[in-house]
Amino acid sequence: MKKITDLFNIRYPVIQGGMIWCSGWELAAAVSNAGGLGLIGAGSMHPETLETHLKKCKAATNKPFGVNIPLLYPQTDELMEIIINEGVKIVFTSAGNPKKYTGWLKERGVTVVHVVANKKFALKAAESGVDAIVAEGFEAGGHNGYEETTTMVMIPMIREVTDIPLIAAGGIGSGKAMAAAMALGADGVQIGSLFAASRESSAHHNFKQKIVEAGDGSTHLTLKNLVPVRLIENPFYEKVHEAEQKGADKNMLASLLGKGRAKKGMFEGDTIEGELEIGQVAAMIREIKPVAQIMEELILDFNQTIQKIMNWRFK
Repeated sequence: MKKITDLFNIRYPVIQGGMIWCSGWELAAAVSNAGGLGLIGAGSMHPETLETHLKKCKAATNKPFGVNIPLLYPQTDELMEIIINEGVKIVFTSAGNPKKYTGWLKERGVTVVHVVANKKFALKAAESGVDAIVAEGFEAGGHNGYEETTTMVMIPMIREVTDIPLIAAGGIGSGKAMAAAMALGADGVQIGSLFAASRESSAHHNFKQKIVEAGDGSTHLTLKNLVPVRLIENPFYEKVHEAEQKGADKNMLASLLGKGRAKKGMFEGDTIEGELEIGQVAAMIREIKPVAQIMEELILDFNQTIQKIMNWRFK
């Protein structure tokens, strides 16, 4: 736990997920002000939009915050330049090879973290020189791993082969889950769904309401033949599921997905034709709360859980 708080100079080892259409400057600043590490999700931003969010975030907090960049985007080089020019010191990369930018960023004084979904890529990320790894399990929302490995399996598996600072992600929506991840070998946690449904999230209220209404089994990992993504059940998901059942190939699925589907659902609030990306832990979220309250409850639950476990001693 000390490794992560020291690495990012934060109070609590809690990192907010850099989620597309949810993680704007307001959410990142709120999480950082509450003692965690806020991340601006650059995956849904044009360069000029990212620049605006960085300036607003710097004005809203004097605490450390970072940026998450999926490496598959064509404007990644331009986004990286903006990050350096704006003085950002923490970058989380995902969806690509970390070797391309890790050295370049570290030469410029940036702490680099890469998101992985299996042991193989955890080792590759460590070899590339990243400062920490996020291991994201099958339970997570958004884009996911093909292997469908759960967080509880992945964390000890990766911890066994590397001593690099390790952040657990996927299915973590409470202090109890945070304690479990750390018991398995994580040094900190990354939380997405819980913050996606916060008041400060840039997601549309309609999407937040769908998260609150989600129940056990309301989300499904789909589009596995294209890019695996976990979605809430809605009419668009049903179309995708039906196409997959009929054996749709990558081209057919890509055509069905089209462009801007995630923006339509998560940012514009179209819960019929939009793509609604969220984790399994949505089934435990029952209220849209401010970030400060979420963090306070999370840490209290964590501390109470640790205290309870300390009393479970077997002889």
